[in-house]
This record gives sequence, C-alpha cells and structure tokens, in this order.
Amino acid sequence: MLRTPDKIRTLQRKLYRKAKQEPAFRFYALYDKVYRMDILSHAYHLVLANKGSAGIDGITFRAIREKEGETAFLAELQEALRGKTYEVSPVKRVMIPKGNGGMRPLGIPTIRDRVAQMAVKLVIEPIFEADFCGNSYGFRPHRSAHDAVDDIAITLNRGYTQVIDADLSKYFDSIPHANLMATVAERISDGAILHLIKMWLKAPVIEEDQKGTRRTVGGGKGNRKGTPQGGVISPLLANLYLHLLDRLWDRHKLERKLGAHLVRYADDFVVLCRQGIDRPMEAVRLILDRLGLVLNAEKTHVVDAKQGRFNFLGFEIHIARSWRTGGHYANVQPSRKSLRTIKRRLSSMTGRELTHVPLEGVVGKVNETLRGWVAYFHYRNCSKVMTKVKTHAEERLRIHLRRRYKVRHRVSGYGRFPDRSLYERYGLYKVPTTAGWTKAHA
Repeated sequence: MLRTPDKIRTLQRKLYRKAKQEPAFRFYALYDKVYRMDILSHAYHLVLANKGSAGIDGITFRAIREKEGETAFLAELQEALRGKTYEVSPVKRVMIPKGNGGMRPLGIPTIRDRVAQMAVKLVIEPIFEADFCGNSYGFRPHRSAHDAVDDIAITLNRGYTQVIDADLSKYFDSIPHANLMATVAERISDGAILHLIKMWLKAPVIEEDQKGTRRTVGGGKGNRKGTPQGGVISPLLANLYLHLLDRLWDRHKLERKLGAHLVRYADDFVVLCRQGIDRPMEAVRLILDRLGLVLNAEKTHVVDAKQGRFNFLGFEIHIARSWRTGGHYANVQPSRKSLRTIKRRLSSMTGRELTHVPLEGVVGKVNETLRGWVAYFHYRNCSKVMTKVKTHAEERLRIHLRRRYKVRHRVSGYGRFPDRSLYERYGLYKVPTTAGWTKAHA
C-alpha cells in the first residue's frame, strides 16, 4: 500500500473538514490541484501499483519507462491539463468470465487517462467522503467488505432477520449521466472538474476482435447512461450515485419507521427487516425508480435468515444455533460458490499438463492463490471451510507430485508424500483452520 505524501494528505484533510463543517458548500477552486506535479506523480504510482494492462493505445508502463520516461510522461500530462488541451482516449472493452459462466464487460482506459482520473479522485474523494453515510462500505478509505459483513451480523443478532437480498439490473450501465452530474455538482461547482468527468463518461468504448479489427460498441457524445467498469473514477461515481439511496433512507428515518436497516457495499446491498419486508421493499423500489434504476427480479431474493441463507460479498450468512450455549447467532462463512471457485483454481494449477513446469513455480502460484484467498476469507466462522480448502490443496499437490514422479498408486503417494513433507520439503502454504476471530462459535 503506497503511503500518501504528507502534502497531499494535508490537502485532503482540509477538503474533508470543510465539507464536513459546511454540508451545503460547493467547491469552486479544485482544478489547479489536479495538475500539481506531486498529485500527478502519486496518481501515477497508484495506477502502477494496480498492475493494469494497456488501454486502446497499447502503451504499457514498460513502454513509458523505456521511451519517454515517467518524468516526461507526467510533464506532458500536466501541460495538457493546465492548458485545458487534454483529450480523452477511447476505452478498450474486454470481456472477463463471471462465476456463472457468463461474461462481464470491463472498460480499460489508457494509462494516461487512468492517471488523470486518479489525480481527480485524490482531490474530490475527501469531499464526498464527508457526506457518505455510515451504512456504506464499498470503495471507501478505511472501510472494507469485512466491516459491511460485521454490520450485517450485528443487525441480525438484534433481531432483523428478514432479509431483502437486492441485486441491481446492470447498474454500471444504467446510471443516468444527467442525474449523476447533478449529484456531483451539488458539491463541486468547478466547471473544469465537471468537464473532465463528463468527458470520461462519454468516452467511446471500442472492442477489438482476435484479428485486430476494432469497432465502437458504446459510449460517445450521444451516450446518456453508464460508466465503464474498470475506470479509476468509476467506483467513486457509482458509489456517489447510490449514496442518494442511503441519504433518502437516513433523511426519512426509514430504519425507525419501517424497522429496516440498509447495508450497502457499492451496488451490492441488503435490507434487514424485523417488521416485515413489504413496506421496505416498496420503499426500495420507489427510491430506485426515482434514480432511474431497476431491481433485477431474478436475482433479488427475500430470505428468513432463521430458516435460510443468503450470500453477500462472497460470504454465506444465516442464523445458527450454538451447540455450546444453545443461543442463536449470525453465522458467517465463505460461500459454497467461493469454495468451489478456489477448489477449481487449485485443481487447474496442479494439472497433469504442468508436470514439465519447474516445481517451484507450480507451488509458488498455488501458495500465492491460497494466501490471497485466506487473506479475505479467514474471517468469522470459517473453520470448516478452511479445513476443506487445506485438505484439497494437500490432495492436489500430492496428485501433482505422483504424476510428476510417476508414482502410480494412491497409497504409495501417501507414503512418499505425507502431509508433513508437503509443507517442510515442498513449501506448500499451510491454510489456517482455526476460526478467523477468537470468539467464534464452534
């Protein structure tokens, strides 16, 4: 994690405090901060740390280093922003696989545009952060998915056990530009900043096939909706627009009136109810209709957490009964889909076709994947799932070693490659099997 330079942090604190102290204040002198060299340089290194690929122009970070260099690259961008000659490049669309077998469109701006977006984000994010509500957790500094899950667990334990598990229909593609820009303009009156954001929203989206043929598949000046997933500024804008849902829920005191608590992580949200779900559902639909958004009827579910389960941010949540105390509690563990995904990935990383690859490389990739998965899912009531992942990792590496060293019989494999050997000799990462917190229910 890159440390924010003190000078930039000081600016962000001042903007945050001003916004917090004066909720109706509109910031009018921000653009000159965007092209400050310290902000552009920090933005560049933040984008670099994300390890993204090249945009439609094909320019990579390596090409920047080898041709013009970072200093010249940033100097050119600074001059373009200062002179207001900066132009947005088209966004490159790629399709990435979804867990259900479908494909999700991802928009990749050029590195130059990503750095400019990050610079704007560094300046304007503290202003909107001062406005965001306590029930919002996605894409916010010092907040995480785990915080959102904790909020849900605490609320379930308070008796809000009827759950509206909401899903928005194509949210990123549905955000109305006019409404979004009006929301931004509530806090920012600097026309140059608003112009940059509008340019990014209307950037053409171009797709390239395997033969290199390009075609425009979206965006453009006539486009009135959507912000491409993949842009640096997109999560903040998407979060800002759904902040209107949080704000209306809070302003009209719907939690008290309807007995319904809203927890939101970006475009994923649940409403936990204790006085029935009909009125809260009606309120959600009414607010979303005002925002020009629609619930996905097929993926929006109503669940009684005492009898069923629901998934949120990769976790499966329900009300369980402790065998130790007999009391009921919110049980949170990695979802079955998350378990299937990690098992499938481990299996593909230890396949027969990889026996010619150096063993250190195979084990290294397995360990990297396991560490990343554990870092997120080693949380709350995860013991049983962690044990399953640990067992699967051991078995897959043992099968890989049998194939690599031509050990035909399974029993012989256990004798030659016992669990202890997998860790001590071959260096397999040991998945922890204790619960992710010290007071977890057994």
